[in-house]
Amino acid sequence: MDATDEDVDFVIVGSGAGGGPLAARLALDGFRVLVLEAGDDHACPYYSVPIMQAYASEDPAMRWDFFVRHWGADEIQSRDPKFVPERDGVLYPRGSTVGGSTAVSAMVTMYPPAGDWRRLAELTGDPSWGPEAMRGLVRRLEAWRGADAQPLPGLDEADREQLAGHGRSGWLGTTRAAPSLAGREPRFLDIIGAIEQTARTMFDIPQEVSLPRDINAQDTPDDFQGMTFVPVAVRDGRRNGSRERLQEVARQHPDRLTIRTGCLVTRVVLEGTTAVGVEYLVGRRAYRAAPAGSACAAGAATGPADPGGAARTARARREVILAGGTFNTPQLLMLSGLGPASELAGLGIEPVRDLPGVGANLHDRYEVSVVGELAEDYPIFAGAALDVPADGEPADDLYTQWRDDADGPYTTNGSLAAIVARSGVAGPESDLVVFALPIDFRGYYPGYAKDAVREHDRLSIVVLKAHTTNRAGTVRLRTTDPRDVPAIDFRYFEEGSGDAAADLRGVVDGIGIARSILSRVPGVRRELVPGDEVTDKDALASFVREQSWGHHACGTARIGRADDPLAVVDGDFRVHGIDRLRVVDASVFPDIPGLFIASAVYLISEKAADVIAAAHPKG
Repeated sequence: MDATDEDVDFVIVGSGAGGGPLAARLALDGFRVLVLEAGDDHACPYYSVPIMQAYASEDPAMRWDFFVRHWGADEIQSRDPKFVPERDGVLYPRGSTVGGSTAVSAMVTMYPPAGDWRRLAELTGDPSWGPEAMRGLVRRLEAWRGADAQPLPGLDEADREQLAGHGRSGWLGTTRAAPSLAGREPRFLDIIGAIEQTARTMFDIPQEVSLPRDINAQDTPDDFQGMTFVPVAVRDGRRNGSRERLQEVARQHPDRLTIRTGCLVTRVVLEGTTAVGVEYLVGRRAYRAAPAGSACAAGAATGPADPGGAARTARARREVILAGGTFNTPQLLMLSGLGPASELAGLGIEPVRDLPGVGANLHDRYEVSVVGELAEDYPIFAGAALDVPADGEPADDLYTQWRDDADGPYTTNGSLAAIVARSGVAGPESDLVVFALPIDFRGYYPGYAKDAVREHDRLSIVVLKAHTTNRAGTVRLRTTDPRDVPAIDFRYFEEGSGDAAADLRGVVDGIGIARSILSRVPGVRRELVPGDEVTDKDALASFVREQSWGHHACGTARIGRADDPLAVVDGDFRVHGIDRLRVVDASVFPDIPGLFIASAVYLISEKAADVIAAAHPKG
């Protein structure tokens, strides 16, 4: 055991959207922090080039391979073309490098609406969860560099900036695709025009109101409906996020912040009901979600997996903080004796605290794609590999423009524009986002990234249904070996809880919007998915039930009051009944916030830093 292991204030498990910003903020506040990351410290062009985000999620040096069940019933699960029988599930990409899943995400940065924060403030009785306080954290983390939406009629640029309320000096560089990029490709202009026409027609938006609008503007209402640009976590043409935040603070304060990779935490060390540290294995890619393969497609060697040697212990003078994410945090809690007592005892784990909510309440959004085939290829893709050049091979013009000038289409995540809308089953907030990608995207399965760009005449209109009602999913231990991946079962639609019929109708409503957009794009030859022949509501419902997916899992260690038997943590992220142990990641949300989850996790990371620093005053 080295000296650092015994001489830190906080041990933080995980370096993603929850753990990374929190560790950085605590180190800046003067605390000594140790971050334990099970993955490697790996980066390559797939990480850095925004347009390569799908390749990043399939890079064996940066990913965990989780395979999840959408349905318990084999008969319906097997109808999904994304289902991999030999893995008994559907691929659910997660990151395994410094930065966690923010290293392999699509970088979409849409903040949750005020209503989500208002409900958390009511649940906890804590106004610091309220929308005004959380908006202050947006301004603290954000470094907005995008082209703002045009002012509404009667306002000027100064009014627009004040009402938008963006942060300009935070650590998270955020932007949008430069409007000039669309002008380089006539077909992109056609698609963007079709989105605008659909929005104006559906929502009766007059011409004097400029589109697209800014979904992240402070004055955008929770029930906004219309066309928006897609904000992304890109700074100077490159992905940025938790990784850059951690590395910058570690450079500034190497005596305070230590980031240790290849460290698989196996349990929380408890003395009675007090967390005093963690045990971990040192070994490259010891977790069995690590994929087979010796090199990423961009040429960087990963090396063989190492099962890890003898367990080591890292002790925390003040607190242990779990930020392993929605799948790994409940696994670690249960391995530590914190979870459903009867299940733990059945596996031979001595229960320390009966917390039935650990691993319960798993839920996600539902997503599908409408994929069209165009009559002609996109001219901008002529001669483009749409990939990182192999060693010794010349780079295409688009890659060269990104590399040399931090400019061009490769500086975006590929999203052209979006419509935000309320389905026929929406509550008070808009629950649909429908966005266009000039590729063939049908969800996640091994090899999806290459398949998406194989043809240059495809257009995908992706439908994401937020504010779903199903909370019946679970994460459960398969074995007591911490290297084994847990069983992850979402229990879609009627296998789950809530109003399955309403969730299904909401997704079908989104398909209607997607088809309306596609019908306005000139030169569409045919619809490939779900297909021109899939027209009646029953057929559309079957398509949604069989082929939808999600990638924003949350809820498996949810916030709740002490008298709630399924609550795992309180409003200050403290695990109920356990001293000096907190959880700060997507698992704490009782209900999935907003439209995309990464920004919400960044915000709770910033909030947790304030809460924890206040609980441990220095001086």
